[in-house]
Amino acid sequence: MNVEIIDIVEIMKMIPHRYPFLLIDKVIALQPNHSIVGIKNVTVNEPQFTGHFPHRPIMPGVLIIEAMAQLSAVLVSKSMDTKEDKDVYFMSIESTKFRKIVEPGDTMYLYSTIEQNRSQVWKFAARAEINNTIAAESFFTAMVKNRL
Repeated sequence: MNVEIIDIVEIMKMIPHRYPFLLIDKVIALQPNHSIVGIKNVTVNEPQFTGHFPHRPIMPGVLIIEAMAQLSAVLVSKSMDTKEDKDVYFMSIESTKFRKIVEPGDTMYLYSTIEQNRSQVWKFAARAEINNTIAAESFFTAMVKNRL
């Protein structure tokens, strides 16, 4: 895998998500048409922690999956020949497992690998790790569509 740092400014050029829903902070490795590694620094001042759960802040599982999907969308963007005016949308989420609680103060390392690419449909295997321990893993499918 190639070491390619992609900062938050460049990420925001590739995907449409913005605070409070932009859930990746940096890409730290990338191999176009194959795989990507990114990070999400989990902080207590994120809005989901006011209600999930107030007595013990826990990163919602759906947001962990969303972070993996956003990272995968960056991989798609870096892999396509033409990517202007394109967005990546979920089609399905399969075989998701949550194995470790993610809390404020954690650095979530996100990994995504392309399992299949047929035209505009992309399948991924992704995982999130905290301290080299799998926190979540998922297989999902996405479609690239023209931006409206």
